Amino acid sequence: MKKRNNIPNTLILLVFLIISNITIAQPPPPPPGGPEGPPPKEHKQKERRENIEAQKVGFLTKKLDLTPEEAQKFWPVYNQYDGKLQELRNKRREDMKNAKENVEGMSDKEIEQLVDNEMTFRQKELDLQKEYHSKFKTVLPIKKVAKLYRADEEFKRFLLNELKDRKPQGK
Repeated sequence: MKKRNNIPNTLILLVFLIISNITIAQPPPPPPGGPEGPPPKEHKQKERRENIEAQKVGFLTKKLDLTPEEAQKFWPVYNQYDGKLQELRNKRREDMKNAKENVEGMSDKEIEQLVDNEMTFRQKELDLQKEYHSKFKTVLPIKKVAKLYRADEEFKRFLLNELKDRKPQGK
């Protein structure tokens, strides 16, 4: 019973340590609007992303009920996975943005290349998920790996609902 009472304290400490490590690893933000700093819109987007990442850490930590030992092994692997996944998705987003702006003027061959690139993206995403599935199984019990996938999906739904609630009604 005594261990059970320490779980909330351990989780709070764990989340604090993880967030501290993330923020310590980041360079100090430049002043908004300064000559070397990002424009205010980009600065707000960066803050929003950091806020989402902090929420995600707390959400996953709570859902997976990680022990301190598990967390110490899990977070570096997960952060590496998440970073690679974001790189892949950012490249896709950029490709899709360029295509969306020019789709009417594209030839059938260019559109075919675009669709082929989408299939390549999906395969690379699946390959990355398979690679890290093996790694997750080495740092977490299989039940927690299963919880991870479910919690990841729950967090996406949570974010989508939050975005939906922010949008004005009728648009």
